[in-house]
Amino acid sequence: MAEPEFTAKGVRIGKRLRSLTRAGQVRIADGRLELLTSYGSEIDSAPVQAVRASKPWFGPDDRALADVNGTRYQLTLGGHDPAPGEAGPPPARRFIEAVRKAAGRGR
Repeated sequence: MAEPEFTAKGVRIGKRLRSLTRAGQVRIADGRLELLTSYGSEIDSAPVQAVRASKPWFGPDDRALADVNGTRYQLTLGGHDPAPGEAGPPPARRFIEAVRKAAGRGR
């Protein structure tokens, strides 16, 4: 199995007003996006070409939306990356760019 193109741990994954997990994982590997619980069981997954990732109109830099198999998930990505003292894009923007890059849509 190839190295994942994007991985985020400690992600809060919700659907509408309901929280599915507070310490989940988002992973993009082998052309698939996977949303996992804190125990590693799959919440949802789909080919990256079928996923639509965006940023909510109003909200902090750690929030993103992902439409997977017709279901909209709200992701709150923790500020764990990059390492302390290093500058980098906000976590939600890194996730959105990773989805677009993996799907071949570029920037």
